[in-house]
Amino acid sequence: MPKAPPRSDARSDAELAALPASERIRYRLVGADCRYHANDNIAAHIRDGEIDELRDEVAAKMQQVLQALVIDTDSDHNTHETAQRVAKMFLTEVFRGRYVPMPAVTEFPNAERLNELMIVGPITVRSACSHHLCPIMGRVWIGILPNEHSNLIGLSKYARICDWIMSRPQIQEEAVTMLANELQSRVKPDGLALVMEADHFCMHWRGVKDDQSMMTNSVMRGAFLKDASLRREFLSLLSKKT
Repeated sequence: MPKAPPRSDARSDAELAALPASERIRYRLVGADCRYHANDNIAAHIRDGEIDELRDEVAAKMQQVLQALVIDTDSDHNTHETAQRVAKMFLTEVFRGRYVPMPAVTEFPNAERLNELMIVGPITVRSACSHHLCPIMGRVWIGILPNEHSNLIGLSKYARICDWIMSRPQIQEEAVTMLANELQSRVKPDGLALVMEADHFCMHWRGVKDDQSMMTNSVMRGAFLKDASLRREFLSLLSKKT
């Protein structure tokens, strides 16, 4: 096969090593024609040690933000290490789903050929709005209608997958769809249903400051779309759990 043409901005290893970690990672992403939106996972393009470098880089930028906000972090003991704490929080906690691979998920065959509705939830989820980086706190319910060819996964693994998907800046509608896509590809059920309800702190904390509003949305796939009685059964059982 013919080789791909060289990149017009191709850089040597020495030139790359001299760049900040964020620029090296972005260089790899662009070279691979890989999207890196706020809710994308970019773990495949991060090398050993670069998360630590990113944390230092984010801390330095966050310190500049605090200075621009006219906060005296030298004499204010409460904010003296805020930049470092925020950088660690973003990279290793609240946005961790962007920077680490999918957690190991044990799958096993449907040996008993289970084909009855299963409901998992509520699973507590924590995310962040990509518009203002304000928290999104909520719950997810998952309905699975397996078939004899489905790959079943352990109960705790649903929570791990949810956390991996949700720990990124995003909007709720896209988050639920991404979670549905991941579960569909892993479990391969005849039907898949998800419902998520969440508080959005971009409404509670700023703007209209409405403390009561919540957002609920759902994704229905396969049998849940085609079979109204199955959909009603799922929603009825879900209502008894709330």
